[in-house]
Amino acid sequence: MPDRREHKRAVRRAFDRAAPSYDSAAAVQREICGHLAAFAAPHGPSGPVSRVLDAGCGTGYGLPFLARRFPGAACIALDFAPAMLARLVPASGTAPAALCGDLEALPLADASIDAAWSSLAMQWCDPSVALAELARVLRPGGSAWIATLGPRTLWELREAFGAVDDADHVIAFHPLARWIEAATGAGFSVQASDNAPAWATGTDLRHLLHDIKAIGAHSVGAGRRRQPLGRAAWRTLEARYETHRRADGLLVATYDVIHLALVRS
Repeated sequence: MPDRREHKRAVRRAFDRAAPSYDSAAAVQREICGHLAAFAAPHGPSGPVSRVLDAGCGTGYGLPFLARRFPGAACIALDFAPAMLARLVPASGTAPAALCGDLEALPLADASIDAAWSSLAMQWCDPSVALAELARVLRPGGSAWIATLGPRTLWELREAFGAVDDADHVIAFHPLARWIEAATGAGFSVQASDNAPAWATGTDLRHLLHDIKAIGAHSVGAGRRRQPLGRAAWRTLEARYETHRRADGLLVATYDVIHLALVRS
């Protein structure tokens, strides 16, 4: 496993490179963002909300959800990749405050945030470190709503690569139980949680892999450097992945989505 500094550099490089292509390829990410908004709706913070954090905002697709839920609140849009922040579009008449920062070392004061949202960013972090930081910046009684990824993410691709070699081509993310353990250890109470799949689709494997690469979610932190696949290995990979073609003719890639609604004790 790479050391944490190299891992962070790899994450930043991947998402900086992906910023120009992210919005055109991120259909499943937008779907998951909508699911997080529905999941979060019944779970609100106690007291007024004047400052809300989008932790790992990407190009800002989640900002309109926050603007509708907390009209008039100041929104901080934080991301690790400067190129993502450069593509932010205001959700309403007031632009969010863009802040480049690390989810494991938030550049925010203690108890300075009333509510926090994070859609598909925390899977790149150590759960205990990232949730401890989120707990630090939230006021007591503040809420956090999180969508992250579990270990069955891209399981079809992991299985297909098993026919090619023994390298780690797909990242193994943390399970729901690990996130709950880290949340309670950080001082959160868990209002609600669930774990359900979402699916990316493509007409062929090249299309699926192109979209995964276009959003930056490829090879980050996935062990040793690998050589490009040769022609025979690619044909083997394609043939094995064909077993995951649906009745409608599309290939699927599973995203193992974990949702958490947390309250800072």
